[in-house]
This record gives sequence, C-alpha cells and structure tokens, in this order.
Amino acid sequence: MAEKVEPRLPSVMQKTTFSVSGLCCASEAALVHKLLEPLQGIENVSINTVAKTVIVLHDPTQVPASHIVDALNKAKLNANIRELGKVKERKKPWPSLNIIACGMLLIIAMFSYIYQPLIWVALVSIAVGILGMLRRSIAAIRRFVLDINVLMVIAAFGAIGLGDYLEGASIVFLFTFAEWLEEMSTDKARTTLESLINSAPRMAVIAETGEVVPVENIRIDTIVSVKAGEQVPVDGVIVSGESSIDESSLTGEFMPVDKQKGSNVWAGTVVLTGFINVAAKAIKDDSAVARMVKLVEDAQNQRSNIEEFIEKFAKYYTPGVLLIAGVIAIVPLALRLHEIHRWLYLSLILVVVACPCALVISTPVAKVCGLSAAAKMGLIIKGGSHLEALAKVKAMAFDKTGTLTEGAFQVVELQNVYPQEDIYHLISSLENLSSHPMAKALVEYARLQGIEPSKEVKDFKIVPGEGISGNVDGRFDIKEEGITVGYVGMDNRFIGYFCLGDQIREEAADAVNELQKQGIHVTVLTGDSKAAARIIQQQIGENIEVKASLSPEGKMKKIAELRERWGLTAMVGDGINDAPALATSDVGIAMGVAGSAVATETADVALMSNDLRKIPEAVKLARSSLGKVYQNVALSLIVKIIFFALAFGGVASLWAAVVADMGTSLAVIFNSMLLLRPNAKTIKTASETSSQKTSCIGAASSSSAMKDEVRLDLDVLREPLLPKKERTENEGSSSCRKGCCGGTTSEATS
Repeated sequence: MAEKVEPRLPSVMQKTTFSVSGLCCASEAALVHKLLEPLQGIENVSINTVAKTVIVLHDPTQVPASHIVDALNKAKLNANIRELGKVKERKKPWPSLNIIACGMLLIIAMFSYIYQPLIWVALVSIAVGILGMLRRSIAAIRRFVLDINVLMVIAAFGAIGLGDYLEGASIVFLFTFAEWLEEMSTDKARTTLESLINSAPRMAVIAETGEVVPVENIRIDTIVSVKAGEQVPVDGVIVSGESSIDESSLTGEFMPVDKQKGSNVWAGTVVLTGFINVAAKAIKDDSAVARMVKLVEDAQNQRSNIEEFIEKFAKYYTPGVLLIAGVIAIVPLALRLHEIHRWLYLSLILVVVACPCALVISTPVAKVCGLSAAAKMGLIIKGGSHLEALAKVKAMAFDKTGTLTEGAFQVVELQNVYPQEDIYHLISSLENLSSHPMAKALVEYARLQGIEPSKEVKDFKIVPGEGISGNVDGRFDIKEEGITVGYVGMDNRFIGYFCLGDQIREEAADAVNELQKQGIHVTVLTGDSKAAARIIQQQIGENIEVKASLSPEGKMKKIAELRERWGLTAMVGDGINDAPALATSDVGIAMGVAGSAVATETADVALMSNDLRKIPEAVKLARSSLGKVYQNVALSLIVKIIFFALAFGGVASLWAAVVADMGTSLAVIFNSMLLLRPNAKTIKTASETSSQKTSCIGAASSSSAMKDEVRLDLDVLREPLLPKKERTENEGSSSCRKGCCGGTTSEATS
C-alpha cells in the first residue's frame, strides 16, 4: 500500500526584527552572519550595528523566530524579538555593578605604589570585569570569529602574563566602561526615531459608545472622537466638527492647520482647538506615521557605497594587524633577541589597535543620525545610498503643476461659439470622468452655473499629454488641452475655449534661490506650453532653465540630458504622475506624501508636507551627514596611524591604546550626534515670508489685450479639427502669448 504523502503548503517568507544588545561592531556582525545563515529557511540577514538590530527574512515553518533568538543567545549576544516600531526600554543611566566594582578595585590597586601587596587587587578587578567579555569571546572563537571581545581578552591576559596586572585591570575597566558609554550614546541617537513611534496614541474613543479601546482594534470606517489637547488616534476623514491641528510630528511644520468636515487627519497629530469625529481610513499598521517609521527603520539597514567599502577594508585590516602582531611576538622569541618583554608588549598594543570598531561605525552612525534628523523634519530619505546621492546632487528638475504650483485650478475665462449652457454641459460631462487636476475646477465651475454633468457619456478616452474625448448625449466631443487653456470641439468642429489659473506656491522662489546658492542647477520640466512656462520663470527666477511641452517620455529624456551635462540629478514631483521621471533620476523626491502610500513607496526621498523649502534643507542635511562620514573616517584612521607610530617608537602603553581606541569610537558617535541638533535657521511659515507673492498663472487672460490675442489664434480652430497626423505645424503651436493659454492644441482621438 502506497504511503500517503500530505501536500506541503507553500512557504511564506516573514521579516522579523530582533534587538541584539551584544552587537557592537562589524566583528559581532560577522558572528551573527555565521550563526544565522547556515540555518535552514533563512534567506537574508540584515544588521544595523548602531541601532543594535538584526532583521531576518525567514520561513517561519522551517525556522521560527524563537529559534533565531536561541541561536543568537547561545553566543551571549542578548537577543530578543522586537516588534517593528516598538520602543526599546531605556537602560539605567549608570553602569552595571560589575563595571563599578571593577573600577573601584582598580583604584585600590593603584595604591600598590605605596603598599605593594595591593597589586593583587588588580587581579580581582580583572576577574570581576572580564566575565562578560570572556563569555562573548569564547562564543566567537567557537565559530572562528575574531571580534573586539577576543582582542581585548588577549590583551588583558597578555598583560597578566607579562606581570603588568595594573595594565590588565586598566584594559578591562576602560573597555567595559567605554562600551557602556558607547551604548548610552547610540541610545540617545535612536531617540529621534523613537519620538516618532511615540507620536501615535495607544488608545482611541469610539464616538458612538464612548468606549476607550486600543488603536489596534479600530477598523476602517469606525468613527472615533477627539477633543482639544488629545492626539488623533488614526488616519481618517473628519465627519463632523472642526479644529486647528498641530501636524509637526509628521510634517515638521509647526504652524497649526485648520481642519473641517471632509479634511484628512493623521494619527499622532494633536487637536489644539474644538472637537472632531473622525472616520478611520487606515488601520494602525497602515497609518502615515507607521509607514514613516517602517521606512526610516528599513532605510537605516540600507548600506551606502562608503559603508560597504569600509566593511570590506575592515575584513582585511584586523587579520593583517594581528598577523603583524604575531610576527612581532614570535620572531624575537625564535631569534632569542634581547628585550623580549618589549616585543611582546608591542604585539599586545597592536592587538588593541587591530580593533576596527571606530572605523566601522564611522559611517553607519552618521547615516542613522542623518536619517533620524531628516525624519524629524518630515523628510523620509530611504537609505544611506540615497542620502549620499542627495549630498552630491548637481542638478535638480521640478515638475510644474502641483509641485511649483498649488495644483488647484480656477476657471479664469470661458468663451464659446455655441450657446453657453451647451458648452458647460459638454465640458463638465467629460471632465467628470477625468482625474486631471483641472477637471474638478471645470466641473465645479459648471455647477455654479447650475449645470450638472451628463451621465450618458460613452467611448470616453484619455490620451496622456493630448486631451480627452467621448460621446455626450450622442454627440462626439473633443476637449484639447494644454494646462492653462483648453480648446473644445464637437463633431470635428471648434466650439470654444477656456482658461484656468494655477497659483504658484508662495515659498517656491525662496526654495529655488536657496538651491542655486548651494550650487545646484535648477530646471523646470512641464507639459505646458512655453508661454505658460514663462510665467513660472518670471515669478520664480529668470536664471532658471525651463523645458516646456514635454510628454512623460520627454521628461525622462531631459533628466538623462541633465545627468550627462551636470552630473547627479534629482527630480521633484508628486510621486505618482511623475513616476517615470522620478525613477529615471538619481534621486526621486516626492512631495506631500503624508496620505499617499503609493507616493511614499515610489520616491527615494519623500516630503510629508508640500513645503518646497524642505528640499534645500534636505540637501544641506545630506551634505552635513556626508561631511560627518568623512570626518569620522579621517579621525579613525589618523588615530590608528598615530598609535602605530607611537607603538613602534616604544612610547605607547596598553591602557592608552584602549583609551584611544574606545575614545575614538565615542568621538565618532558624538560628532555624528551633532546632526540631531535643531537647525538654528528655522524655516518660516509661508505666510510670514511671502504673503505678497501670491500669483495666478493665467490670471492675465482677463485683460482685453489677452482676449484679442486668443481670438486671433482661435480663427484657425474654427475650421474642422483634423486628425493629429494631418495638422500643420502652425495649428499645433497656436497659443496665448501672455501665459493664459497652454499653447498645446493637441487632439484626443476617438
């Protein structure tokens, strides 16, 4: 009888985050890789030495998370499972009893210069302080890994072997105390991200019953109530009430935002005035702040080019220095040279100098601080490589509509040949099916005139960059559009046109000016006509480059040209409509993505608000972060070189080598933490800086001179509309010369 074989369910890979407090530097990282990668079911291991976290992609049916914890703890790495975004419990602000006892015994042993028998207290000091180091070093040696614990244990026992008990005790105490200081420092560097995690409340009030429940229990469309002074518990829409809300925890903007019925609100923001009822539109794990935290935590585990190079260098540096130390210790013994003690002491100094910790953490600690500082400003930079690229950007391209402008169109003028009610009806019926930014303005404008869109629209088509068409109540209607003008045709005949205005963002000129001061070439890429684009140029700065009448493919080509001409190029857009150009650029920057999961995932850099001034701030922060990396690497290498010279000169000591090594690590951390300081130059609110700069592209169309020019151009359009391929060049370039008209008189085919 054949044995029954049960079908095996397909495996589902799971990503689990572990807190590993015993993780110090690249040497422990190598140990973690050796521990986990041989396990069946583990696909990828990602390590963040600064955050002391390990992220493992694994098959839970083959290797549960608890087995991974056990494997790490067998190596004395003190690991536990951590939920993504969960705040790590703060350590006590003082060293452990072992470290304190080790230090006090060392002080007593120093009096051996007065009373010689006290020298034996140094051995007790070593025994008390070395236990943790010894356990971790044994675990590392079993897996053929040379980590910092192994190096320090060798140095301590070497000093004991040479009879330098005070040196041995000094090594143990200085190392354990410096390790504690380093952990406290990196813990402070992580508090910025944890403040984001804490920004979301844990409980919510159900509006209907008044019951207080955990946020995890809130489902889509559940209505919660929030009063003044409380945090909004979920992402959602206000269904009743109005309020002034502080969104600084999410966007970095400290100016309160007025909200009313229909407004979007985000979890973690604070209701300053009033009372609101909010319908939940996302569960806790899908909220904007949850996505923000997840992206920052993931970004911290992405390695930059500099980081990868240094880690490769460290793999050869430590074995190389240990080989030299071994030669210095063995050769004099073999040759029976004089002053054997001196050669052995020198080799022990080199063992301490072989520790690459300061060099290895020089890059990730600056990266973590830079990414955390950016998150505090409402900027999500999705990895060290993007932070590095942003620091080196030489050219930046902006989309116009919705980026440099508000993207909130208003109808400025509408002229027609047919009866007014008819053209309103045709336009609103077609635009009611379109998602273009101008569509809402046209539909609302028609409704103000008492005209509702028809529901009888057939064969509706959208041709990107051209226009829309469809059958409205049995008539074939074509609406050809630039961005600030639209030409309307019916049954292959021109019947009218409209002009729309779009307000330039008040801070646009300041942002562009600041970028140019930073040496960045600024270009505007738009699908509008040259006439409409010129208005932007006049309002923002005549020295910016403008490329008009571009299709999405045309924008991609211009990005490639900018890269070839200037170097690394960034693209700024909305993250959705500009996805091709953002993907083509070296750094894609999406604006106003607090409520858009798609936009957040699309871009390399995501701005939670629409404040353009955050972009030069992001560049400044990226350059500062890269500067800290270079400073940290230089400091680490210089200290190593100096101690090599002092060691071979015979003037270095073991305790000084430990102080220099661990001191350099602390200096690197403190230097990087300067990135977390609040920027002295606070970004002013838009209303403070440029309340007089408000302008509307296309507003000039109401002047009599503008109307005359438009009508001259429309004479051509009164003839039957020809298929696109048969148009003459002159017909294709008809435009309003003052900026009202978009100038692109393209056609959507049926």
